[in-house]
Amino acid sequence: MTKWNLPPEYSKCRGHMDLPDGIYLQNMNISEIRERVKKNDVIIIPIGSTENHGPAACIGEDTFLVTRMAEIIAQKTGCTVAQPTWYGSHPYHHVGMPGTIIVPEETFKGLLRAIMAGCWNMGFRKMILLNGHGHEYVIPSAIHEWAKNYQLPAVICNVNWYHAIPEYCKDKEHGGPFETPFVHADEAETSFSMTLFPEMIRKIDSSEDNEVVGWMPDGHVDKAGNIYQKPIRWYGQIGFGPIELAAYPEGHVGCPSKATFEKGEPGMEAFLDYLEKLVVDILKTFPPGKLPPTDQITQRDPKEIEPYLKGPLNGGKSIYELRYPP
Repeated sequence: MTKWNLPPEYSKCRGHMDLPDGIYLQNMNISEIRERVKKNDVIIIPIGSTENHGPAACIGEDTFLVTRMAEIIAQKTGCTVAQPTWYGSHPYHHVGMPGTIIVPEETFKGLLRAIMAGCWNMGFRKMILLNGHGHEYVIPSAIHEWAKNYQLPAVICNVNWYHAIPEYCKDKEHGGPFETPFVHADEAETSFSMTLFPEMIRKIDSSEDNEVVGWMPDGHVDKAGNIYQKPIRWYGQIGFGPIELAAYPEGHVGCPSKATFEKGEPGMEAFLDYLEKLVVDILKTFPPGKLPPTDQITQRDPKEIEPYLKGPLNGGKSIYELRYPP
């Protein structure tokens, strides 16, 4: 396992969103972008949310988790990071909670499709949609809609960070480091946040902790991250438990007071190892400028696609000249 020098060993405040240091797409000019994709055409698109996380954490916690992860990997591998989506889709049980901004699923998917199209058009045709929020059931749909509409060669995947390290997200009863199961803004999520942005974590008194409420017997519905692999995903039901506004007015679900840097560090180190491997493996399989074989990934005529592969500034065509939707 790589030692990634997470806080507190490293620095506490180290975001790169406003720095011209070769990390964020939006901080580059077009000449820099054109040179960059010749060397590394992988882009990580952090997908977050604005959501009530209780008194221990900021409402942008989901976004800061994935941006800080992406920044670390970009520094190591030379890939690029897109500015994140700060607002996302939400399941029904989030409705009404102050501090949470809910984007309708169709609007959210449209935004993701537009981001993918824009990245593809400028040469970033290998995209990792790095998700930090509970809308993992929406993102794959957006990817497949994009692919069905454009039918252009690309390498695009959705990574939900907690899916990559389930053993590090579990409670002690199931072999993990935590006293309580991973839910929302709780012991686990707060511990992971401490490894990446401890400057934005507030002290919380144990009296603020609460208990998870569910009406069905245990064994049916999984909790956040679906890390226990129960038959029903947490987003695959309504009515098995209360909405957050009614049961958890504090904004978190569980025990953030139990969070520590030490509990989150091994899992975050493991995830960064995985994300680095993903970027490296994509580039080994498809070096810069190389894409999956056109005749095996699309039904379009390769001659029709060739101008779009060249791009609008290289004597070719813009992705937006393709009829959308078909």
